[in-house]
Amino acid sequence: MGVSGTGKTTIARLLATRLGIPFADADDFHPPANVAKMSSGAPLDDSDRGPWLTAVGRWLHDRCTAGTGAVVACSALKRRYRDILHASAPSVFFLLLTASREQLIERMTHRHGHYMPLSLLDSQLAALEPLQPTERGATLSAHRAPDNVAETAAALVREATGTPQPE
Repeated sequence: MGVSGTGKTTIARLLATRLGIPFADADDFHPPANVAKMSSGAPLDDSDRGPWLTAVGRWLHDRCTAGTGAVVACSALKRRYRDILHASAPSVFFLLLTASREQLIERMTHRHGHYMPLSLLDSQLAALEPLQPTERGATLSAHRAPDNVAETAAALVREATGTPQPE
């Protein structure tokens, strides 16, 4: 989880591979109206996010029920959004990726094919609510190389879930 440009999708893909479990990008769960709204430079409001978060939560729930577990890259900027995901998948473990505003701008400026414009970064930073002590999760700096961040993330998830390290 985190704001745009932290490397959520890159790290989540690497993490899913390391853990050998399914991956999804929450961006793929947005209805076309949400994508169009963000593409135009308008931030989503809670009425836009509700059905989207419900769909992401359903996907997580289904993977947990199947016993596979899963990794999903999702902004989940506010506690109430994470509560929706937690209600669907009570064993969820959140990993908040952080980076400096300057690094986020650099990353967002150089990526191609993503609908999230740089103009929405400040609204995301303003909306971000850090993980609270009562939430199961950890905060990681995304300033390091993605493989290093993913390795640290995998160790945190294995520790939290009691999954042994691979030999």
